[in-house]
Amino acid sequence: MLVIKIGGSAGIDLDLAADDLAGLAGAGRRLILVHGGSALTNEISARLGHPPEFLTSVSGYTSRRTDRKTLEIFEMVYCGAVNKGLVERLQGRGVNALGLAGLDGRIWEGPRKERIKVMRQGRPMVVRDDYTGRVEKVNRPLLEGLLAQDLLPVLTPPACSWNGEAINVDGDRAAAATAAAFGAEALVILSNVPGLLEKFPDESTLIRSIPAAGIDAFMAVAEDRMKKKVMGAAEALEQGVGRVVFADGRVDRPVSRALAGEGTVIGG
Repeated sequence: MLVIKIGGSAGIDLDLAADDLAGLAGAGRRLILVHGGSALTNEISARLGHPPEFLTSVSGYTSRRTDRKTLEIFEMVYCGAVNKGLVERLQGRGVNALGLAGLDGRIWEGPRKERIKVMRQGRPMVVRDDYTGRVEKVNRPLLEGLLAQDLLPVLTPPACSWNGEAINVDGDRAAAATAAAFGAEALVILSNVPGLLEKFPDESTLIRSIPAAGIDAFMAVAEDRMKKKVMGAAEALEQGVGRVVFADGRVDRPVSRALAGEGTVIGG
């Protein structure tokens, strides 16, 4: 089992990723694909007159402010344009892909955050009425049923709260939870950089390997969104995933190259 997360940043080549995934699926690999859509969501939000707002938690993590209007735009882009675009690419390459949100069938389930403690202008504040949360439960039986029918699940946020609400969840950590639920051989996270960089954005400072036991020491060099990726990697490894690879989504055969050791290999 492989779980692949394709990030939503600008610059990732979805066609090259789809080519590679089709080859892996054709070779009999069991795959689950998870994707984001942040760059397009930012663009569409601005065009619709509801520009994105980002919050920084008191612990230093950045996340999207998800009020109800933002959630509607988020669903339109993630579940619509990006998800169906990936499904179409895979179908065109002979892969019977099925696109679903984590909300569907409660594939991803967890608590909605009642309040978020954030920093604004150097002062701590509390934000309420935000539709964000985290994945604590993965509906493995449903996914196993899809895989048994030779379908490739293509999954995206939002997830489902315990109370049945749509909640924005971090895609990297959702992918980590999915990989952990299956005891996956590997979790591959594709982004628009070659891996974890010691001195971002200098790509020549790529960190090529990190021992599983030492991953926390590398949180200090992770910039912005990469912090959530490192956190997701740690969670996946703690729960039995064989290895995690941060890899370049801009290149030919990105997943195969990641599995061959390119990028930042953690654990394994």
